[in-house]
Amino acid sequence: MRICKEYAFTCYIYLPDSAFLKRQKRKPMLIIIKIMFWLALALVVYTYVGYGILIWMINRAKAAFGKKKPPFRDDFLPHVALIVAAYDEEDYIEDKIRNTLELDYPEEKLHIYFVTDGSSDGTPGIVAKYPRIKLLHQPERNGKAAAVNRTMEIVREPYVIFCDANTMLNTACVREIVKHYVDPKVGAVAGEKKIYQPKGAGAASAGEGLYWKYESFLKKQDSLLYSVVGAAGELFSVRTDLYEPVEKGAIIEDFVMSLRICIRGYVVRYAPEAYAVETGSASIKDEQKRKIRISAGGFQSMVWLKGLLNIFRYKTLSFQYISHRVFRWSLCPLCLLLLLPLNAVLVAAGAGTGYTLLLGLQALFYLLALTGWFFASRDIKVKLLYVPYYFLFMNVSVFLGLRRYLMGKQSVLWDKALRQKIA
Repeated sequence: MRICKEYAFTCYIYLPDSAFLKRQKRKPMLIIIKIMFWLALALVVYTYVGYGILIWMINRAKAAFGKKKPPFRDDFLPHVALIVAAYDEEDYIEDKIRNTLELDYPEEKLHIYFVTDGSSDGTPGIVAKYPRIKLLHQPERNGKAAAVNRTMEIVREPYVIFCDANTMLNTACVREIVKHYVDPKVGAVAGEKKIYQPKGAGAASAGEGLYWKYESFLKKQDSLLYSVVGAAGELFSVRTDLYEPVEKGAIIEDFVMSLRICIRGYVVRYAPEAYAVETGSASIKDEQKRKIRISAGGFQSMVWLKGLLNIFRYKTLSFQYISHRVFRWSLCPLCLLLLLPLNAVLVAAGAGTGYTLLLGLQALFYLLALTGWFFASRDIKVKLLYVPYYFLFMNVSVFLGLRRYLMGKQSVLWDKALRQKIA
């Protein structure tokens, strides 16, 4: 306190102490940190939980007040091409051929193509033994996209179904797919992927199975709202006249192909009654190969499909694409990386007991995830740990996939992940 006597009265001036000044200066910074924390948390919750709940509620409202769709036609049985891309699949190819020939569809209308480019094992020779199957083979290996493009040059059927060599299809899958094409607005159809977990299946298979159950739920809701946002290569179909050759360097060509059809004004429908069954990855290392490759392909596709970010032009499709795919492949992993340090700063600054509780929950979640990783790496299944472990595993794979994409090290001639064999 200073006393001023320049005038006839006494003037008292109180100067705040240094601790008070520091607290006042910290307030704007703490507000910014709080905003960043809550925005990051909101984005993560929305992407992984909120989006699914939101579109489910919208679809329920549409079902209650909207018009009922006309029933499918059972007599719609057009000519269909079934294309199977197989690279060094001699362990699975006999089962795949048997499964394909047992499909419930008129034989004269189902035209089967197996393309085995680059295979150096006995795969081409096994396929050649079956006269009903048209074999396409060349010694050079240029990737799946190139093999499919080459096959499509000779396809004349109006509809094409693509599936992988290591997946088994249900007998009704062709009928269940083609019935959607009665609607001229449908440009592609996505089947369902199911993970078969034989007795003794490892932790990697269990985590993958849970992930695909949730993905199936989202695909169903996306299809009801407007369109499936990208099809998986295990089983999907397109109208032949809408097929566009995908660049040879495409990492996840099926995803890009299906969304380009949507960009042209068509929709992708989901057909859960048509499904492809495959076993989970043989190990955590093999599952990581797949996830890193898909993540690298996700960044590639976001660059190639950047026009879809224009929500004013594509409206509902852009909303679905950004919410379901872009956030998951880009901002969410970054937000997860920031949440823990931001929360720690807020707790250290005495922001409140609520932030202390949130920090404790985050620490517990990561502890469970790391414990899950410990057991999974030893192929020990602990159901309680599947969700936190696989969630962390997926997001770490995004960063590894981004690094591989930026460095140009993700080749289309990828090292195939091993899968468990169906007993």
